[in-house]
Amino acid sequence: MTLTEKSGHLAWCALVALALARQNGDVLSPAQENLFLTRWLATELKQRRFSRDVTPDIEWLLKQGRQMGVSAKLASKLSYLWRSCTGELSEQNDLFRLTYALETAKDMHWNYRLLSDREWLGRNAVVPSPGVNGIYLSRANLDVAFDDSGQQINPLTARLTGNVAGVMKVFNRCGWQAEPDSGTSLPHQYSLMAGQGVPGKGD
Repeated sequence: MTLTEKSGHLAWCALVALALARQNGDVLSPAQENLFLTRWLATELKQRRFSRDVTPDIEWLLKQGRQMGVSAKLASKLSYLWRSCTGELSEQNDLFRLTYALETAKDMHWNYRLLSDREWLGRNAVVPSPGVNGIYLSRANLDVAFDDSGQQINPLTARLTGNVAGVMKVFNRCGWQAEPDSGTSLPHQYSLMAGQGVPGKGD
């Protein structure tokens, strides 16, 4: 079983447990849902029922549930994890998968901004703060990066700040790759490429 399949299996088990708890009437509100999933994840971590490979996934979800409470949207995150790991997401076009990645990053409290030409380059350009989790895209660049069917046809440049390794995992789950842009002296600049490492394709 690959790491992707193991992560998908973990998410599936959590969602099934939640569905059964709802059916039994044990979970009736978002607060109860968060409490149930947090306890479930804590139990799985303690009893080590799953492969050690998915421990980072469990720890991250558990931390989110404990720190953010209801706003952690654990069920949504688990659903996303399951869909991305089972290959369902890989059947969507490039633009859809990019949008999905950006929405997920926003759920994780990343700042996402679409910048005008003036904000992107020149003396009025927005200067990203290295310590803030941020994703910045050029509106003009984004407009010409995809064809009518949502497939990438031109390079897409992004500026990424903060915990870049963390957001790269989100992009990878959605079949996108972020590589440091070696052709520029600008800091925090990356090239986004579709079709790399799509879950379900060669995993």
